[in-house]
Amino acid sequence: MMMRPARDRRIGIQAALLAAALFGTSTPFAKLLLRAAPAQLVAGLLYLGSGIGLTLVWLYRRSRGVRPEAPIRQGDLPWLASAIVAGGLAGPLLLMIGLARTQAAAASLLLNLEAVFTAILAWFVFRENVDRRIAAGMLAIVAGSAVLTWERGVSLQGLSGSLLVAGACLAWGIDNNLTQKISGGDPVQIAALKGLVAGCANTVIASALGVSWPTPSHIGGALLLGFVSYGVSLALYVLALRHLGTARTGAYFSVAPFAGALASLMVFREPPTAGLLLGAGLMAVGVWLHITERHEHAHVHERLEHEHLHVHDAHHLHEHRPGDPSGEPHSHRHRHEPLVHTHPHYPDLHHRHPHE
Repeated sequence: MMMRPARDRRIGIQAALLAAALFGTSTPFAKLLLRAAPAQLVAGLLYLGSGIGLTLVWLYRRSRGVRPEAPIRQGDLPWLASAIVAGGLAGPLLLMIGLARTQAAAASLLLNLEAVFTAILAWFVFRENVDRRIAAGMLAIVAGSAVLTWERGVSLQGLSGSLLVAGACLAWGIDNNLTQKISGGDPVQIAALKGLVAGCANTVIASALGVSWPTPSHIGGALLLGFVSYGVSLALYVLALRHLGTARTGAYFSVAPFAGALASLMVFREPPTAGLLLGAGLMAVGVWLHITERHEHAHVHERLEHEHLHVHDAHHLHEHRPGDPSGEPHSHRHRHEPLVHTHPHYPDLHHRHPHE
């Protein structure tokens, strides 16, 4: 039986970078939507588009008998509910209140704190492995993201607004770490539930504030943009969490501002700047440090029972019970017996062991 760490890692990196690209390129199009509707309502429509679109995808797969991924189980609900409260309710609410009290450019810079909080929580609270190379790579990516926003001119006036935006980033950092706990489940189902709750919450907040609704064409455009740039992006993000762990996924996702800057060049025909080139260079260095990481040592797998999509490699030597699916990859409840071995690995579902 062969292990597939290199393949899984490649899938995780591709999913994280594609998630960042989809989310980042939504920025100029969201700006166009903001000309027709206030920020609170646009946020609600984007999240609703994410939830509705992914729910339709999930229902279509079920109608076709396609369900290779593990469904959400009762034991996952506390983690999922906590993630939704943190990232779908607290995060957007803190951001909306903070945006009203601080400059947009300052808020954009502060949003880079999400990756920082995600990594700090992953490393020091959830005990995810980190080494100097990964830390340096994350700092380079976050620094590149900060350069892209700082060059627009930032004044951190309004301390309360800045603290609220930072609080939103902390809420999303908590969300990312909690979601990693259930990343073995169906990414589409997880992202659909988070999108529906966040969309309903933001839309209700906007309606309570008495905002004016845009035209049907603008509503349809927001829902479609939300499905692609929020929904598909979030599903890919959950998949990356499964294969890379929280901190590394958050670092890769931090290239989203660069994707947004490139999209702005094309949509608004903005000229490239020195800040864009410097930011791109810093991000490229950070991504290179992560991609070229090699983490290998003798490690212990404790007894573990869970459910996720898998093949029968060296980590999955379990026997099948009557009713378990045939063919690979497949998903069913299975048990991992204690195992000690050495191979390159990353903090995925099976490698959350402590390090000295």
